Amino acid sequence: MAEANQLFREFKIQSVSEFFRRNAAMLGYTGKVRSLTTLVHEAVTNSLDACEEAGIPPYVRVEIEELGDEHYKVVVEDNGPGIPEKYITHVFGKMLAGTKAHRNIQSRGQQGIGISGAVMFAQITSGKATRVITSTGGDEIIEAWVKIDVDKNEGKIVKKEKHPNLKGWRGTRIELEVKNVKYMRSKQGVYWYLKLTAIANPHAHIELIEPDGKLIVFPRSSDYIPEPPVEMKPHPKGVMTDDVYRLAKKTRKNTVRRFLIGEFSRISDKKVDELIEYIAALRLIKTVKDKKLQEQYYQRLMEGDVKSVLRAFKGYTKVVKQVAKLMEKPPEKLTWHEAEEIVEAFKYMKFLAPPTHGLRPIGEENIEKGLKGILKPEFVTAVTRPPKVYSGGIPFQVEVGIAYGGEIPAGFDLYRYANRVPLLFDAGSCVTTQAARSIDWKRYKIDDLDRAPLVLMINVVSVHVPYTGTGKQSIASVDEIYNEIRLAIMDAARRLQTYLSGKHRRLAQVKRRKTFEKYVPEIARALSILTGEPEEKIREYFIRFIESRFTAVEAEDVPVEEVAENA
Repeated sequence: MAEANQLFREFKIQSVSEFFRRNAAMLGYTGKVRSLTTLVHEAVTNSLDACEEAGIPPYVRVEIEELGDEHYKVVVEDNGPGIPEKYITHVFGKMLAGTKAHRNIQSRGQQGIGISGAVMFAQITSGKATRVITSTGGDEIIEAWVKIDVDKNEGKIVKKEKHPNLKGWRGTRIELEVKNVKYMRSKQGVYWYLKLTAIANPHAHIELIEPDGKLIVFPRSSDYIPEPPVEMKPHPKGVMTDDVYRLAKKTRKNTVRRFLIGEFSRISDKKVDELIEYIAALRLIKTVKDKKLQEQYYQRLMEGDVKSVLRAFKGYTKVVKQVAKLMEKPPEKLTWHEAEEIVEAFKYMKFLAPPTHGLRPIGEENIEKGLKGILKPEFVTAVTRPPKVYSGGIPFQVEVGIAYGGEIPAGFDLYRYANRVPLLFDAGSCVTTQAARSIDWKRYKIDDLDRAPLVLMINVVSVHVPYTGTGKQSIASVDEIYNEIRLAIMDAARRLQTYLSGKHRRLAQVKRRKTFEKYVPEIARALSILTGEPEEKIREYFIRFIESRFTAVEAEDVPVEEVAENA
């Protein structure tokens, strides 16, 4: 016993804040450039979400001030709805807290760690509190210095001041002092992150003041503010036993039947009656000792033939009645075993695909506006695929944009997004990269992808984006998502192929026309000698003839070779 006590002497309960303080790399704080970009990303994401939910066209200003060697002050200010005073410590000082992390809803952030993780990173690198200035547009402006108590996973205000809001300002400004980070204009830096954010959010006005004082503006190119995402009920095919058991304890419904209909999508009274039959059938199958016969019954259930399975057992109506009673009991009395039976039955049943009305894609028009406004290409197109589901019941949607030529430099670029958020790191393990590289680009008139002036933008939208890690920089390789990305890319690439084919034909026409025009003077002189007609008149005739022929080609989009043959 003494030995056991000795072993557990150092036993300690670790808070989630303490865990992430020791494992900051899991949140993306690894590397000097990446850490600074992650910090800005968390603050900008909060700003955009807050503005959109309040129906406000976002104005976000980011300022990076160099205080010393690898020592910066990061300021992010927005025109959002502001934060009520009592929530300041929760927003900036408590991990796994937020307005969306606990709901089945599309959002840029999903874990409730983001901005509090940024505050913690600033605190452990500089020792300084984060300064928060906010107002909801009322009479006061709150100025608070926030730190995180990592042992308790709580935010605490170390200093607070209130100022009169004489100009009616509304919004939030945060100032974080960080060390051991570096500002660079690389493809993993703050500038690149904000550029990509502006493309995916054309309704936002974003400004950046770099450490050297240079102001960069990504102006708003669309007045349309995305509608706030809608919370969606979980789908039966995407739930686990724990989900059913936990929700049953929280529901206000008075029966299990009402609970299932009210808390899950695609479940009606008729479906509950069907569920009763499947649970009863599964109970009866488990009484069969012959394994081969058992497998036959399971196969018939998979095929939806539940009634023939029930009829194979004498007295099956008694079991059906027992299950029917289960559906009328109070949900809070549902046992773990009963929840298991419900989830097991769900696996054999057929349901309509989950509703997708809660998804909020960027939209083809806005993708094109974003790409045009920032990249200035000669050609742009976008594709938004219809919503699909993965893992049986989680809705998602894929969007793709292609920008080509114009001011885009030579060299292929892939812009990866999840719910409008740029993914700058861990590209190699991301399903978007795998799908993009799997395309045979030569089929679409792109002979050398790595040298083409081409930008491919991919946005994956979902209530639960399957990230490969808590840093949320790479999307897992899920077959359904991979296939949808490929289909979207090929659809957009076909449009690019059509454009490039027309462009090549037009170039061929110009070249052929110049060839014809080159010989007009010589032909005019020869015909003038033979016919006695003025040389200038013959030359003008041929010029008009060539112009009319090539104008007809352009109007009909007919290959110039056909005209040459007819001429």
